[in-house]
Amino acid sequence: MELREKAKVMDRETIRRAVTRMAHEIVERNKGASALCLVGIRRRGVYLAERLAEAIASAEGVRIPVGTLDITGYRDDRGTRGRPPSEAAAETHLPFPVAGRQIVLVDDVLYTGRTVRAALDALIDRGRPAGIQLAVLVDRGHRELPIRPDYVGKNLPTSSRETVTVRLVEADGRDEVVIEEPI
Repeated sequence: MELREKAKVMDRETIRRAVTRMAHEIVERNKGASALCLVGIRRRGVYLAERLAEAIASAEGVRIPVGTLDITGYRDDRGTRGRPPSEAAAETHLPFPVAGRQIVLVDDVLYTGRTVRAALDALIDRGRPAGIQLAVLVDRGHRELPIRPDYVGKNLPTSSRETVTVRLVEADGRDEVVIEEPI
């Protein structure tokens, strides 16, 4: 399916401001940063988690650990085509124990909630966290599961036929969020 850009809703500067605001909200809600761990969902969630960690370090002088979570084997929309959880573990890197930690799960776009559900399963398979919070750059609505983010960069109501594309310089060479629609 071919898509055309309908609207550019965030640029480099608005993404930077959103990440900075979210970092401050995370620190405020958790009464500091020393007990936190960030876990980015592969792929762009990892880059956003790193950016949040940098913003928190800049504001608080505390560098919190960042992990990477590959949820491929936990997805419910891939049937048997997805890798089993044991193979996805190769692309998961958590440099801290999950058990007993306060985890902030980070992703780029929250849509149906199925990616987050898979991430929760993947995390809990590695231990029982003290708590899990959710940070997303864009919340576009249309939830199929009862999942709600704790921190949102931008709420972006969309139609179900539209696509929200997040591009980050680390993966795509530029920072932007665009709404695309089928041609």
